[in-house]
Amino acid sequence: MKKLMLITPMLHQGGFERVCVTTARLMQEYYDVTILIFSDKDINYDITGLNVVNIDVPSKKSKVAKVINLLKRIVKTRKVKKELGIDISYSFGSSANYVNVLSRRQEKVLTGLRCSTDMEAPDQVRLFCKKADQVLSCSKEIMRQLKRDFNYDRSSYIYNPLEVDMINKKAKELVEDLPFGLDQKRNDDLKLIVSVGRQDYIKGFWHLIKAFSIVEKENKNARLMIIGTGNWSGYEKLASDLGVSDKVAFMGLKKNTFPYVAASDLYVLPSNHEGFPNALLEAMALAKPCVAADCKTGPREILLSEESYNDLITRIPDGSSTDSVIEGEFGVIVPDMSEKVDLDASNIEKGERILAGEILKMLADENRLSDYGKRAFERAQGYKPLKYREELAGILQRFC
Repeated sequence: MKKLMLITPMLHQGGFERVCVTTARLMQEYYDVTILIFSDKDINYDITGLNVVNIDVPSKKSKVAKVINLLKRIVKTRKVKKELGIDISYSFGSSANYVNVLSRRQEKVLTGLRCSTDMEAPDQVRLFCKKADQVLSCSKEIMRQLKRDFNYDRSSYIYNPLEVDMINKKAKELVEDLPFGLDQKRNDDLKLIVSVGRQDYIKGFWHLIKAFSIVEKENKNARLMIIGTGNWSGYEKLASDLGVSDKVAFMGLKKNTFPYVAASDLYVLPSNHEGFPNALLEAMALAKPCVAADCKTGPREILLSEESYNDLITRIPDGSSTDSVIEGEFGVIVPDMSEKVDLDASNIEKGERILAGEILKMLADENRLSDYGKRAFERAQGYKPLKYREELAGILQRFC
């Protein structure tokens, strides 16, 4: 059996880490699979039955330490590749891609470009393209950009796997800390908006909080719940300055987010950068209607029909955001918003007002909520793991 190595910095949280673990399980039918990580701090995923090798070179902050770290990671990874006789190595994320291509021996190397931020460093992208046998992305937009901006055609896209049945099963687990006095039965009049993601500028949560302050003025039953790790003090102050602190809950990191999302009425994604937003798809797997910003990659491919998507990229071939609301087949797309963090409560931008308008429109119409929820669940069925397994196996078999 051929030997496949999957490389990711950590397994503590995040979309591509989850995809890495799922990939390892799905590929065990075809390959002897090893996951290589740089640190085992705060592992948040079930790795039972998986072969995980920790080379124990955790991240450093200073520039000099980062360079030394990279060299250590390359040396240690190359040694592990040799010892295990790896035939194919596939890396997830930029820091793993560096190590993968620079530790190359005789194995075939695949690098993963999984977010639009990965594309903002041209020299880095060229290195990953030059040194890899194939570049894998999780969206059509990234593949289109590789061809358009780098004239690179040895790339493929493969959508992330979505374990719909598992998500719905885990959503039934009991939790006792829902905010606003809610319980999971939701026998109340409140309208709960939810969003999931770490505290990072790319997630755009200040946009959502500002939009919510507008929503709350017109719908006093509206509530907002944000789930994810990070320091939220600046955002808590923003909510306070906007007069909605008692109606916004920052839940922190939850190992199982699904019961919280399942208790909501509407999922909103305000990101200014994504790769292929797992949290959005997970909400759709729970039949939640969705409103998402048309950030650089991901949401439009999920929420629009093939016809609407092709129309959009024909009208705007450079990948820029739509400038108007699109009521997609599977969810609503609003124009992308600024990536510059702005915690000034007195400054509400046009995009935040548009987002607020679409949230209000959803919350005001039960039939619309229900219809978009059903369509979201229908869309989620197209990303089940079996399809991902077959597509990835087909890509990898080209190199064996």
